[in-house]
Order: sequence, then structure tokens, then C-alpha cells
Amino acid sequence: MPSSATVLILLIATLSLYAGAFGHMLIQLLARRSPRHLAVMSLLLFALILHGVLLLPQLATPVGLNLNVFNVLSLTGWLMLGFSLLFSSYRPVLPLNLLAIPFAGLGLLLGTLLHAPYHSMAHLSTGLEAHIFLSLVAYCLLFMAAVQSVLVSIQHRELKHRSQTRIWVQVLPPLQTMESLLYDMLLIGFGLLTLALGLGLFAIDNLFAQHLAHKTFFSALSWLVFAGLLIGHWRFGWRGQRAVRFTLTGFGLLALGFVGSKLVLELILGRAG
Repeated sequence: MPSSATVLILLIATLSLYAGAFGHMLIQLLARRSPRHLAVMSLLLFALILHGVLLLPQLATPVGLNLNVFNVLSLTGWLMLGFSLLFSSYRPVLPLNLLAIPFAGLGLLLGTLLHAPYHSMAHLSTGLEAHIFLSLVAYCLLFMAAVQSVLVSIQHRELKHRSQTRIWVQVLPPLQTMESLLYDMLLIGFGLLTLALGLGLFAIDNLFAQHLAHKTFFSALSWLVFAGLLIGHWRFGWRGQRAVRFTLTGFGLLALGFVGSKLVLELILGRAG
């Protein structure tokens, strides 16, 4: 575990890199200029490495994994920005990192400075560790899809009503690119959620014990919603507001089963979730 001084230095350095990349992109976009792609990607990649250096000792403790709510928020922010950079590497969506950077920075602050009661998980099987990791990554991607669906909805509304001030249409990438990115997120997130649920069936001895029943129920419902959306898109070309409604409903079910239970159990009841 790094010393307090080292943690503080790394925290300031990471937040400075996040702020620098965010400030550069914001200034360039307000001036209607394209941000420097390579410079932004390099700054954020280095910041992600430092973020990971701070996060890893918080998660992997000598007595096992510590997935308290603040560590999960920090990990979620880290994953979100990592996936955002990945998508930016093959789609022209670099400005969307303006949304991912604040999540990563806030998650880093909360995970580094705040703590919640949690019983670290030791002696986990490989299958159970894979289930937990895949679940977190799937939740992260599907949360990104939920945010993306809101942006797509706003763009649709501005175009449909022929708004004179089309702020989001002008600032965000083209609608077709945004919808393609939404389905990238949904497809990958759904695939990871399927793997996580499948591993959970085999790795967890009693799926309906220790606060798992409601998580399993809501995760299964969410899986059905996302499956229906992807099949509808493939067979019937579903898009637009219908895709937005399905995406928000599916993620809402996941949030009820996972994030809601952790907040109540850890912060209100002071128990492990």
C-alpha cells in the first residue's frame, strides 16, 4: 500500500491530467475546432494508468477483494473512461470523453478519500472471481449505453422538432455515429452480462442466499430486456426512441439489483452487500 504522501501526489497528478485533457477538449469544441486526438488520447491513457495504480491496492487487499461502494464507483469510472478511449480509437467520438472524464475523476476521489464497511472476499474460486469481474464490466458498459441513449434521444428531439438552437446536434458526433456507438455498447455489454450470469449459475453455490436473490431476479429481467432490444434491432431495425426506452429500462433493472442494494446495505445498514 503506498504511503499517504505518495497517494496524494498520484491523486493530484491523475486529476491534473484529467483536468488538462478535459479543458483542452472543451476549449477546442467551444471554438469549433477539433481537439488534438493523439494528445488527448495520450494524456488520458497516462491518467488511466495512474488511476489504476491508486485503485489496485484499494481493491486487492491482503485479505481479499474489497468491493465497497466507493471502490466500485472508482472502478466504474476507470472502466468507463477506458472503454470511451477504446471507442474513440475507431469511431469519431472523441468529444464524448467530456462525459467520461468527470465520472473517472469523481470516482477516483471517492474511492481514494472515502471508505465504507465491507467484508473483503477471500479464497474465491476462479469462476466466482470471473463472475464478479465480468458483472462489473457489463454494468459499466450498460451504464454507458444508458447515458448514450439519453444523448441520442436529445439529438432525435432536436432534429424532429427542428429546433433553432440545436446545441447537442452541433456539439455531438452525427446521429448515425451516435446510434452505431450505442449498439456497440449494447452488444458488448449484453455479451459480457450473458457470460457473467452463465458463470454465476455454476460458480455460486446458493444463488438465492446472501442478498443474491434480488440481484439475480433483476439481472435476469434486464437480460431479457436487452435481448429483446438487440433482436428487435436485428430483425426489425428498431432504433430511435424505442431503443432509448428499452436501454433505460434494462439498465434501470440492473441498477435496482446491484447499486441500490449496495447503497442500502453498506451505507444505511452498515453491512456487506
